[in-house]
Amino acid sequence: MTASSWTPDRPWRGIMVATALPLRADLSVDYDAYAEHVRTLIESGCDGVVPNGSLGEYQTLTPEERARVVRTAVEAAGDGARVMPGVAAYGSAEARRWAEQAAEAGCGSVLLLPPNAYRADEEAVRAHYTEVAAAGIPVVAYNNPIDTKVDLTPALLARLHAEGSIVAVKEFTGDVRRAYEIAELAPELDLLIGADDVLLELAAAGAVGWIAGYPNAFPTTCAALYHAAVAGDLQTALPLYRSLHPLLRWDSKTEFVQAIKLSMDITGQHGGPTRPPRSPLTGETEAAVRAATEKAVADGHH
Repeated sequence: MTASSWTPDRPWRGIMVATALPLRADLSVDYDAYAEHVRTLIESGCDGVVPNGSLGEYQTLTPEERARVVRTAVEAAGDGARVMPGVAAYGSAEARRWAEQAAEAGCGSVLLLPPNAYRADEEAVRAHYTEVAAAGIPVVAYNNPIDTKVDLTPALLARLHAEGSIVAVKEFTGDVRRAYEIAELAPELDLLIGADDVLLELAAAGAVGWIAGYPNAFPTTCAALYHAAVAGDLQTALPLYRSLHPLLRWDSKTEFVQAIKLSMDITGQHGGPTRPPRSPLTGETEAAVRAATEKAVADGHH
């Protein structure tokens, strides 16, 4: 078993898919379709799922919907350790309650953004992660300063890890240089690929997991790409990466939810609509995603 493989005692490693949430035409959650999607992902070689992330439109869900999504994922995965719910919330107490709900459901870990209701300073960030870690379930930090305006720098991540608040970080800055500084300052902190379009670069830098978007549409090929990348098999990984990169870069764009759902619809998954304020793709944007997806299908990816 390699360091980059999923194991029950390190359930945040491997390829964990940030799941899109299937909605019906009336924008209600299709839990049956979601359960089927989770099963398909795992049967296709993915290690687990991350429900209630941004791709899962958690901000638009009611508390009842959000809790049911987690329970549905656990039941469909067949092993709660393979489920890493997003537990982001405006308040630390609410985020802790979602972490406790995840623990009660049998999940193996949770994914937590820093405070994002305002531009939190380091002491506020540390207090936030300490509070949620007290729920007793392993916490993966999610560094996305583009959207949250709070940067979990390598030095801050090292401090959070030393304090016992986090076990890993989902790195979404796109700055692959950070991987080496994180490894120097916190060698025991697991680095997880957070953006699809820097997968190969972060795998080469020692990442042991991928919290992934585009496996929602191409799970089998993306699983093959991940395993080749972390194994250092560039002969296999590089052609796949080049072929998929026109799609993978959509994971880092504002329209990533709609783009991935459109790709899912084209590949025969159930993507469906998004809830407002996200609106359907139109014009050149829709055409670009559709063309890249159809080319990936024609190239044999699935």
